[in-house]
Amino acid sequence: MYLCTLNWMKMACLLDKEQVIQAQKLLEEARKVVIVTHMAPDGDAMGSALAMYHFVNGEWRMANGDRQVTVIVPNAFPAFYNWMPAADQIKIYEGHAQECDPLLEQADLFVCTDFNDPKRIGPVGDKMMANSCPKILIDHHLNPVDFANVVFSFPEACSSCEIVYRLVKALSDHPSAIGNQIASCIYTGLMTDTGNFSFNSTSAELYDIIADLLRAGVQKDTIYDAVFNQYSTDRVRLTGYALYRKMRIYPEHHIALITLSADELDQYHYQPGDTEGLVNMPLQISDVYYSVFMREERPKPGTPKPRIRISFRSQGNRPVNVWANEVFHGGGHANASGGELFGNLAQAVALFEKTYKKYIV
Repeated sequence: MYLCTLNWMKMACLLDKEQVIQAQKLLEEARKVVIVTHMAPDGDAMGSALAMYHFVNGEWRMANGDRQVTVIVPNAFPAFYNWMPAADQIKIYEGHAQECDPLLEQADLFVCTDFNDPKRIGPVGDKMMANSCPKILIDHHLNPVDFANVVFSFPEACSSCEIVYRLVKALSDHPSAIGNQIASCIYTGLMTDTGNFSFNSTSAELYDIIADLLRAGVQKDTIYDAVFNQYSTDRVRLTGYALYRKMRIYPEHHIALITLSADELDQYHYQPGDTEGLVNMPLQISDVYYSVFMREERPKPGTPKPRIRISFRSQGNRPVNVWANEVFHGGGHANASGGELFGNLAQAVALFEKTYKKYIV
């Protein structure tokens, strides 16, 4: 396996040449490419997967003749990403395993975006690992598991879409390799994984990338409107309920905690993505520097316990990724991370209260 260990400054200039050559060879030889991303796909997952879909579909299709490229996600993505180019071509594994399993079994290359461990893609990961074909990983989370042949892993990157941008530039000789479709997908990931450029976005070079995407025709205001201004009435009411009824403040430690049970989500007809961004809102309070949000998912068949999805946010030099990793089996950015716990909300809250003093500044 080739694991990129370049520091951030070197990555700002170029990707490891040997890795790029290896990835190019794998992409040129593949005829059945499956692109996968993590459960509960967010903007960076959607953007990185679809950007690679358009690139692989366009860059080598003419040279290599007939080729099949498929994006498979473990479960449904939020409706406010339906506008993304080729989102209607994505196959959702949950509820459609009979259609997806043959594609996973017959793939001769996997491109994995925005996750660091096959466990993060659920049953799709089991099927992927049962297939011995090569795998390319493009990710920005800490501590990638050793499962891919080529790994582009940069935890310092603001998003996986940033790494996709650099990889596409490195793989293609065409000045216009990043056209409007790819650019729109990449911009979506950059925008959403930085909270609309409010965190993990201090690198001047990031804005050079954004300028390049704008030159490729990205309509940034239209994308913002499609992602952030197309909510349902139920979502807005759920947000109000969460902030008014379910937000706890720990003033002596400058932390806010929001919890929502499965029953509460049902009350507001929860749809995937309805709580996206909720964890950021307590940080608008002047003396809150950390925010944690816990969402309960009902047990699935064969899983005896509910899953608690946990999001972490922080401001300034107050990292939360180590806390997410060591206590809740997750990770992510210094200021934006995630984790999970199999159990009930009371257990998750108890673990939160037992551990937070160790990890806050």
